[in-house]
Amino acid sequence: MRVGELARRTGTTVRALRYYESVGLVVPRRLSNGYREYDPIAERQVAQIRELMGLGLAVEETRPFVESIADGSGDVCAAALATFRGTVTGLQQRIGELTAQRDALDARIDEAARQVVTRAPAPGAEPASLVGSTLPALRFFASDGRPVALDALGPGRTVIFVYPLTGRPGVDLPRGLLEVHGARGSTDQAIWLRDHHAELLAAGASRVYGLSAQSTGYQRELAHRLRLPYPLIPDPKLTLAAAAGLPTRTSADLALYDRLTLIVADDVVEHVFHPIQDPASHALDVMSWLTKRSRRFRRDAGLRVWGTPG
Repeated sequence: MRVGELARRTGTTVRALRYYESVGLVVPRRLSNGYREYDPIAERQVAQIRELMGLGLAVEETRPFVESIADGSGDVCAAALATFRGTVTGLQQRIGELTAQRDALDARIDEAARQVVTRAPAPGAEPASLVGSTLPALRFFASDGRPVALDALGPGRTVIFVYPLTGRPGVDLPRGLLEVHGARGSTDQAIWLRDHHAELLAAGASRVYGLSAQSTGYQRELAHRLRLPYPLIPDPKLTLAAAAGLPTRTSADLALYDRLTLIVADDVVEHVFHPIQDPASHALDVMSWLTKRSRRFRRDAGLRVWGTPG
């Protein structure tokens, strides 16, 4: 077969095949007209090279395996085993180096974070004043990559848990952030919402979001690590706080939301939980509130049907 056909069949490039030829791995026959002609076995050789390179081997290190295909034995020789062992040793060394770099960076981050001292809440409008209004026309991309429009969340009730931040496993929160209501319990609440997400929906919520000032990357990692069934909304610039007057906490280089929860019904703010004195039990309070509202709605609907003239 010609070089273009081999490239197409193996999913590689003509340039790569030329390189394999130059180092003596996959060598075609030369026809009288000067064209290269590859034997059918070349397809297996190229596939072997690509597979082993995907495992971390250099092109030259694939030689024992390619040659075993060429001679028809298919046996794994001592040189091949030595190549595998050497590659594994190199990977282990590299993993050790990367782990040390990561740990060193984590230590720098944690040390810097412990120096953060949070100040008192920034002045803003009373959150309860939002009841009866629509949220600002702000657009975000949630942790699942989907766009979220706060003024067009959709029919039914939307629950938005606004929280200060979530910590990383095994790392204490920065000094001063413990004074923010619920800063310590944010991760625990995220887990509670994960485990009881279906119950919140059954209680009357059409959708659930979490919102904080942490970055998209941070929230995506959290959602993946905790396997959250609901999206998180990143607002690192606190645009919702600026537009709606939500309370925040600030420091020299860190700004966070104060904890509150918004219940939005058919794109109108129906209820605001703030302040939240006991973050650990707050999600249960929200579920209880939703259940009562749903029961009241069904009761009122039943009375309207009963009182309809026949």
